[in-house]
Amino acid sequence: MKNIAVFASGSGTNAGNIIHYFAGSTAIKVAVVLSDNREAGVHERVKGLDVPSFAFTRGEFAEGSLILQKLEEYNVEFIVLAGFLSKVSEALLVAFPNKIINIHPALLPKYGGKGMYGMRVHEAVAAGGEKESGITIHYINEQYDEGVVIFQAVCPVLPADTPEDIAAKVHALEYAHYPRVIEERLSII
Repeated sequence: MKNIAVFASGSGTNAGNIIHYFAGSTAIKVAVVLSDNREAGVHERVKGLDVPSFAFTRGEFAEGSLILQKLEEYNVEFIVLAGFLSKVSEALLVAFPNKIINIHPALLPKYGGKGMYGMRVHEAVAAGGEKESGITIHYINEQYDEGVVIFQAVCPVLPADTPEDIAAKVHALEYAHYPRVIEERLSII
């Protein structure tokens, strides 16, 4: 059994989807959810899913030792970022080389980088007159949204689409693909 940790900063819809996807698996288990936000909805979302969740401060996350201790406690082998907004610390990158992945709600390298998350991305895509958007699943490195791309999926952006319309299309892609790509990555480590 390979244990994974999911890091989330918000409502945890993707975290919940990942937990549900692996609930019956005999090979992969979401062992713990960690958040940099004590008030994040992800904590309430996972209560009934039999997955413990813990919050930490941004300072604790940047320093790293408490986070690494918690990951060791749950025998975590792989980290999945699902709506996690803090930059991954050097300590985590060193401890989990090529074992931390993220999902970004656009087709990187477009609309990525510091400050580009959530509706900000979809608003930028709409304002940019893009004909398509999508998701990018990538490994994490020292820079925001610059790690090696693992997978991309595309959805059309119609001229009449609002940022909310784009967000709904992208969210459907996240649900459809992220758990499967996680499973594929874990099969090769």
